[in-house]
Parts: sequence; structure tokens; C-alpha cells
Amino acid sequence: MSDEANFWVKRQAPGLDDFEAMALRAYAELPREFRDLAGEVTITISEFPEEDVLDSLGAESEFDLLGLFQGVGLAHASAIAPTGAMPNSIWLYRRPILDYWAEHEETLGAIITHVLIHEIGHHFGLSDDDMEDIEAGSD
Repeated sequence: MSDEANFWVKRQAPGLDDFEAMALRAYAELPREFRDLAGEVTITISEFPEEDVLDSLGAESEFDLLGLFQGVGLAHASAIAPTGAMPNSIWLYRRPILDYWAEHEETLGAIITHVLIHEIGHHFGLSDDDMEDIEAGSD
């Protein structure tokens, strides 16, 4: 058995704590200006999206959604936040991300970083199409 195969023999899929550590590391490695603009955003890791989230987005499967931004994006925020407003949050979904990883040739860290950046893009008020255009231009 090769050394690479040997490495995987006793490995398990990373858990929620591992995902959180990877997401926090990815966030910390983003350019400072980008993080400063993101402001107070919480990052939460969950196994799957909640049913109401899937229903509201018209998702066909719990594996359809890798991440989600919830809150008021910078493009829509007023100068004064409404009383009782929940903090902006980014959700990363472990099982759908692992499923995506198993089907693609990207590293898990790269996928987590991509999803995190994509969701922060929503915080900045960018649409999915805007972010796809930006990513296509950077390839």
C-alpha cells in the first residue's frame, strides 16, 4: 500500500469542530481590507440547512446548499441598525460540502474558502451572477 493510501486508512471525515477551524483559518487569511468590510459576521457550521431554509430557497435536496448568508447585506443596511436585529451570519453546511468535495478535484480547504468568500459576497450585496462573473474573470 502506498504512503498516500496508508494516510487515508485511518482517517475520518472532518467533524463540525474541524470545519469551524478551517473556516476561521480561511477567514483569517482573507485580505485585511475584505475582512474589515465584512465587519461583525458570525460563522456557524451545521450538518445540513434547516428545512425552512431549504423550502424558502426552493432547494430539492438538503445537499443543494453548501452555505448561506443570513442578515442584512451592506448594500441594504441603513445607517442605524433596527433594534433587535440579529447579527449577520454565514452558515457553512458540512455534509453538502463533504459531498461536493468527494465529487470534485478540489481540496477541502479550497472548497470551504470558496463557499465562505461566496457568502461574504452576499454580505457585500453581490448577486450570485455578480460573483460568478468575478470568479470567471479571475481564472
